[in-house]
Amino acid sequence: MSESTVHDPEQPGGEQPGREQHSPERPVDEGTAQQGSGHPAFEYEKDGAAIYRRSFATIRAEADLGALPPDVAQVAVRMIHACGMTDLVRDLVHTPAVVARARAALRAGAPILCDAAMVASGVTRRRLPADNEVVCTLSDPSVPGLAVELGTTRTAAALELWRDRMDGAVVAVGNAPTALFRLLEMIERGAPRPAAVIGVPVGFVGAAESKDALAAHPLRLEHLVVRGRRGGSAIAAAALNAIASEEE
Repeated sequence: MSESTVHDPEQPGGEQPGREQHSPERPVDEGTAQQGSGHPAFEYEKDGAAIYRRSFATIRAEADLGALPPDVAQVAVRMIHACGMTDLVRDLVHTPAVVARARAALRAGAPILCDAAMVASGVTRRRLPADNEVVCTLSDPSVPGLAVELGTTRTAAALELWRDRMDGAVVAVGNAPTALFRLLEMIERGAPRPAAVIGVPVGFVGAAESKDALAAHPLRLEHLVVRGRRGGSAIAAAALNAIASEEE
């Protein structure tokens, strides 16, 4: 083999391991380079505002929102947007004034109490009307001991640290059915009443039952729930964001 045919990776023009070599006579097409040889670039919507507009228009076209009051329908659209299921509407149960009461509470500066950090993280702070405090007490160092003392889950035990903030607050339970049951127990025993409860814990054990308990409870708390097993932190945060601001 002559010297002219030997490729030294350390020399200019030598092959670089792991790097595709392109002839200088053939300019590289940017789209082809991004997708791989022979594959065209993807065509998709890149404008965030346009994506939101089209998403909400699709939801309003496909979901049966006609039976809902306008303010609840607006919240439902956001909840559907978070989960992609337009049939969520059929499982929504709410008191007539839940959105109005929750909005009034937030405008007055009420805190938002969340059972899980994922719910709290999902709240869009710029939408809050009064720079409202968003609270999740699950990571407090005292919670593991409280859970042992009370014989319950950590998420439920963490609600004990809400007591001085509960009066007139907006509560969102998106993760743990035990937290929703515990909330009802606390209020039954004299804890302050929140202004409204978004009750959408998800799961196979206790989720449906906890939401049914909230909806049927003689305390008559203002509430918005998704019946059955469906729910979750994203849906809870979406409901809060829709309540916080009427801007879609």
